[in-house]
Amino acid sequence: MSGDTEMGGTGGPRVPLQEKILDEYARLGPDDEFTFDCHPGVSCFNCCCSDVNIFLSPYDVLRLKQRLGLTSTQFLARHALVPIQKDMKTPVVLLKMRDDEKKTCPFLGENGCQVYSDRPWPCRMFPLGLAAQRDTPDGWRGERFYFLLEEDACKGFEEPRKWSVRDWLENQGIDAYDDWGEAYKELTLHEFFDNGGVLAPEKLEMFFTACYDLDKFRAFVFESTLLQRFDVDEDFVHEMSFDDEALLRFAFLWLRFSLFGEPTMRPRPEVLEAFQGSVDKKRVFGRTRAGGIVEAAP
Repeated sequence: MSGDTEMGGTGGPRVPLQEKILDEYARLGPDDEFTFDCHPGVSCFNCCCSDVNIFLSPYDVLRLKQRLGLTSTQFLARHALVPIQKDMKTPVVLLKMRDDEKKTCPFLGENGCQVYSDRPWPCRMFPLGLAAQRDTPDGWRGERFYFLLEEDACKGFEEPRKWSVRDWLENQGIDAYDDWGEAYKELTLHEFFDNGGVLAPEKLEMFFTACYDLDKFRAFVFESTLLQRFDVDEDFVHEMSFDDEALLRFAFLWLRFSLFGEPTMRPRPEVLEAFQGSVDKKRVFGRTRAGGIVEAAP
């Protein structure tokens, strides 16, 4: 599969399957139908909640840490794996499975998922996968299509209940997850990376903190001089002091400014004035030639 295609499914991207999915799997639209059901009466109930890679988005972590009454830092320490690879462009976060023989999900109980209403996007989507062409530079949305992940061990496909793709997505509460996923995609698939840009380790750490460790990022926002240097709506500032979704929206704006030089943040006039005549403002608040990183004023 080309680098312009992103995949979604029960376990996130599965590179060996990519070409097969594009070449062989039936492409489903919103009104296409399939039969499937999952409930305690199905013989394989809960079997799919073991030994699987669940890639977590920032919104997944936000919902789960709230559900569990944990700070983001606590959740990441207890329930996340963050693999480090040399060629990694952006952070990858996986759900940490239990250290038992079956490697079961930490949220699996006798009666099923214990965090069901806040379960991650991949768990909501199954048995559907999603493939989407990257959006084009002129704003056209890339082609999206769904496909069935018909795993042999899953007996849910033998159930008679019929769904359209549209009805399944609505029933599983996918909309909010998709909206946040699209916003995150604008960061992870940014043209900066297409142009050969590489984030330095400290920038990669900032990316991770702003997206995933929201409580730590909140401390950075409110305990540093950040809000003194940028013109941010007072109501928005108040909202993100206690609302995680508002803070995550701000985090995405901040990263697009600080990492990629987009004008998503507006420096206060007095800050610009303070640097006039002594520092090249284009270097302080604009895109540099060395990788497109914005170097904000201290």
